[in-house]
Amino acid sequence: MTIDIRPDDLTSPEMAELIAVHAQTMLASSPPESCHFLPIDGLRQPSVSVWSMWEDGALIGCGALKELGNGGGEIKSMHTRAHLRGRGLGRLMLDHILSVAKARGYTDLWLETGSMDAFIPARRLYESYGFSYSGPFGEYAEDPNSVFMHLHF
Repeated sequence: MTIDIRPDDLTSPEMAELIAVHAQTMLASSPPESCHFLPIDGLRQPSVSVWSMWEDGALIGCGALKELGNGGGEIKSMHTRAHLRGRGLGRLMLDHILSVAKARGYTDLWLETGSMDAFIPARRLYESYGFSYSGPFGEYAEDPNSVFMHLHF
């Protein structure tokens, strides 16, 4: 089986459905006022690059990178279909995003994720890549339901 990660223009019904599932998953785990996922229109901004992950013709995951300026980017919309978690697919997408960030000359990557137990696997993944916990960045504010992480290259 071959995993294919490719740029996505967010026009396919499959990708719209996956982004909707991502939103539902976030809203099921966090209070709405603490959910900072980008809806599909937010992902269609020129400052955001989106990739879809495919296996044998099936959409299995996605990830995005938002340009923050000043050599920085924000990881957004990392999602793997629930029944496929634990196979290292998130690691593959994160590897891809990191390689793109480095190729673009970024020196810093940031992310926001949840503080609840449902987000422990995500936080462990980012920790394993050297992300450290930080305070809010950009337009984020301190929130007990959010965790902010940073990686400097």
